[in-house]
Amino acid sequence: MIKLIVPAEQARQRLDRFLAQALPTFSRARLQTLIRDGFVLLNGKPSRPRDLVRTGDTVELREPELEKVEAQPEQMQLDVIFEDDDLLVLNKPAGIVMHPGAGHRAHTLVNALLAHCANLSGIGGKERPGIVHRLDKETSGALVIAKNDATHRDLSSQFAARTMTKIYLALVAGTLRKSSGVIDKAIARHPVHRQRMSIARRQGRSAKTEYRVLRSGGDISLVECTLHSGRTHQIRVHLHHLGHPVLGDKLYGGKRAGDYPRQMLHAWKLTFRHPRTGDMMSFEAPVPRDFAEAMRQIPSR
Repeated sequence: MIKLIVPAEQARQRLDRFLAQALPTFSRARLQTLIRDGFVLLNGKPSRPRDLVRTGDTVELREPELEKVEAQPEQMQLDVIFEDDDLLVLNKPAGIVMHPGAGHRAHTLVNALLAHCANLSGIGGKERPGIVHRLDKETSGALVIAKNDATHRDLSSQFAARTMTKIYLALVAGTLRKSSGVIDKAIARHPVHRQRMSIARRQGRSAKTEYRVLRSGGDISLVECTLHSGRTHQIRVHLHHLGHPVLGDKLYGGKRAGDYPRQMLHAWKLTFRHPRTGDMMSFEAPVPRDFAEAMRQIPSR
């Protein structure tokens, strides 16, 4: 059990925000789930993520027992970029779901990982073993998987501290007015269309994307995007906000998304500190064939 006393300088903020600051090895989403499931007590009583903490309040967090992985192993081809006893870096193909869930009980990346690895971190629970971060179903590219709990916690803390570098390639509609820039706009769930995210006018989670145009022409641009936060659909929402939706993005792009089989977004480069050795490691995931073919639509200069 973890027991915390709220200091004066951290009072009068949401419980989940206080815990995220005090416990950087936990993601805020994970903390919110623990609060809702009754594993966090505020002054000895069950609480809600939005409850405000006050000076001197006692916050107790008890982690649930790790659940046995229930997803079944499936032999599927994996594009392994790097592997050792602690972690695995993959080039995820587009079209594969990360983990079992509603409507996807099999044929997921987790099913393939269970067949490939003798051990995976159990922190993600019975349906998400080893999963430290996610890529959308239609997004391809570099992904790191934890093989043990210590590695999972360390990588999660790097994500929370924003010391892990994540660079994406995106093919977008149109020609951007600026060749580079920073989009610093908070993101929240869309108030009406709950499957979508949107730029938050009032409340939302901070989100920052740095972008650089690599090539442009034929009403298409190849854009390099560096994430400085990891919000749901962040790149897709931010580029849509600029007026240049990701090609193939049916959720945000509308007619401008064009006729592409999937969203043209690829997790290109990933850099992090190895949890065991402390070495900085950088990986690059080659773009898949469909992305390369779409890139060829940009006229060469």
